Amino acid sequence: MNYQQTLDFLFQRLPMFSRIGSAAFKKDLTNTLALCDFLGNPQDRFKSIHIAGTNGKGSTSHMLAAIFQTAGYRTGLYTSPHLRDFRERIRINGILCDQDFVIDFTRRIQPMIEKLEPSFFEITVAMAFDYFAQQEVDIAVIEVGLGGRFDSTNIIRPELSIITNIGWDHMNLLGNTLAEIAFEKAGIIKPDIPVIIGEVIPETRPVFEKAAQYSPLVYAQQQRMVSDWQYKEHHLFTDVVETQTDRHQHYQLDLSGIYQHKNLLTVLEAAHQLEKTGWKTDHATLQSALKQVKKLTGFHGRWEMIRQNPTVILDVAHNVDGLRQVREQIELSDYHHLHIVFGMVKDKDVSSVLSLLPEQAHYYFTQAQIPRAMDAGDLQQKAFEKGLTGKVFPEVNQALQHALQNAHPNDLILVCGSVFLVGEVIH
Repeated sequence: MNYQQTLDFLFQRLPMFSRIGSAAFKKDLTNTLALCDFLGNPQDRFKSIHIAGTNGKGSTSHMLAAIFQTAGYRTGLYTSPHLRDFRERIRINGILCDQDFVIDFTRRIQPMIEKLEPSFFEITVAMAFDYFAQQEVDIAVIEVGLGGRFDSTNIIRPELSIITNIGWDHMNLLGNTLAEIAFEKAGIIKPDIPVIIGEVIPETRPVFEKAAQYSPLVYAQQQRMVSDWQYKEHHLFTDVVETQTDRHQHYQLDLSGIYQHKNLLTVLEAAHQLEKTGWKTDHATLQSALKQVKKLTGFHGRWEMIRQNPTVILDVAHNVDGLRQVREQIELSDYHHLHIVFGMVKDKDVSSVLSLLPEQAHYYFTQAQIPRAMDAGDLQQKAFEKGLTGKVFPEVNQALQHALQNAHPNDLILVCGSVFLVGEVIH
């Protein structure tokens, strides 16, 4: 098989969560363990950082990868899902994994595919671990796909575990209370491995403390606070104060969403913990890395501006907490009229998300080209019940083109609601 044939095989042969939803999620690590055993347990041949959370785990993963790269380490990065190219999931120093490796790995693993009937995610995790071991990375930053306890990535023994926050998402799989969701995320906590919690609330604190009774536990928000921040020229400028020493440090982020200041506190504490164990994550390295995360790691889709006059922003926010943060960013943005190109997948809490969207906007309802996507007409009807009105378009680029035709140069156009929708935008 050539590369395209290999991708077609992987996408069509294996159950894929992004396409079919919960039917592709297995509450079991057996397949991943068997796949990696067949490969010689590559997960044991490199050091790693493990990151879970409802929101922010992608940003946190990319920021940490940028820091390790800037410090001179050969850095692996595993994230999901991808926006455009399958190989975005598996990178070393920001470079996508080799097409030839994907072909060779798929050929080698094919007997196990026939034997185990694994999911697409189980195969991609094994692929990433095999690539990182083969390429002899110094460290790999591993983002959890969904949950934590039964996520395929949860067979590693990392240097550090991180849980960014707990919010409402995937309740059909993770639980109907924040404590239940936290329990699943806390499944990545391992004895004697330090764990950092980015944001904590009264419902989740007891869950984390029980799970971490044999692990050093640190709450990032207790160590530092953002005393001031400024959003200008699509960069975020922050003043961070350490609560113990009252020392101030300044950081400039090329990830411009104002919600990144929460992720920044988690990243800074992670760097501090890692520096204590010998990793080169000093202040100068942090400052240099955080200015150029997108350039170093190829990170996209978080309050990302793709054009001006009118301004077009892409953001992969797709759940209640994510859209709440996006709305806050909208309220701080300078524009004349607001246009929102919007689509969701049907297994999300669509009603709650729609309740957060501003009524004073022109809407263009659309859908990603996957089976999980909510029909744009159905979405329009649900939105109408919330006081939101707009036209329906069969795919995102047509919707965006209409928004551009209707917008004035000083308007703001936002594309959001689904990772898959953002991934289909041509720019």
